[in-house]
Amino acid sequence: MGLASSGSGQLLPVTPLLGVVTALLLLAAVAVAGWGLLGHGHAVLRAGLRAVVQLAGVAAVITWVVGSLWWSALFVVLMFSVAVHTAGRRMTPGPGWVWAAAPIGAGVLPVLALLLGTGLLPLKGLSVIPVAGILIGGALTATSLAGRRALDELSQRRGEVEAALALGFEGRDARLEICRTAAATSLVPALDQTRTVGLVTLPGAFVGMLLGGASPVQAGAVQLFVLIGLLAVEAVSIVVVLELVGRGLVQVGEPGAVR
Repeated sequence: MGLASSGSGQLLPVTPLLGVVTALLLLAAVAVAGWGLLGHGHAVLRAGLRAVVQLAGVAAVITWVVGSLWWSALFVVLMFSVAVHTAGRRMTPGPGWVWAAAPIGAGVLPVLALLLGTGLLPLKGLSVIPVAGILIGGALTATSLAGRRALDELSQRRGEVEAALALGFEGRDARLEICRTAAATSLVPALDQTRTVGLVTLPGAFVGMLLGGASPVQAGAVQLFVLIGLLAVEAVSIVVVLELVGRGLVQVGEPGAVR
């Protein structure tokens, strides 16, 4: 059986063999991380096992919540809350992690409001949940990367910040002068994905729509929207993170632990 089965509409056949191969790949990832002294061997194993449990739970829950708009909205709020906690703890272990809600919300909410307001996104759980999940996931990644890189840069170049303050810079301007470039690199993964789409990768939304019976043009249009939407969401998130760091609302703490 091939990777794609047009008859069943599946990208991969869901059989016991798929589970075995997935387990082997996880063990290989753990072994390589340990052998390479990357320091994340246990984290890779925990992440893989958590993914199993969480996807099993989501698969069971989502079939129930999509039938109700209110339950779907609560599910989106849950996704948002988990994203805020994850991104915030990546940035700093201190109480300032709660500010992660600002960049994630500022990036995601306007795009969702635009889609719902124009009617492009039907007000149905089966439509809102996956789109919200894609946007929240992008904002999470941009927020955690930008925050961590900005704070690491400030920590490593503390003397330059103090020198800028001595020259008469305001605290916000001095911090942004040092950390802006490092934080801005957090947009590079989204840029690379958009630049190489169709040439290096065929993203999930595109492949999923093709397997679901959509035409290549329809699938391409939706995937283009997803990529451009993610660029907008992540750019906004990074700018808001920089503003939070510049104003000292999110401060340098201990290096972010992998959670």
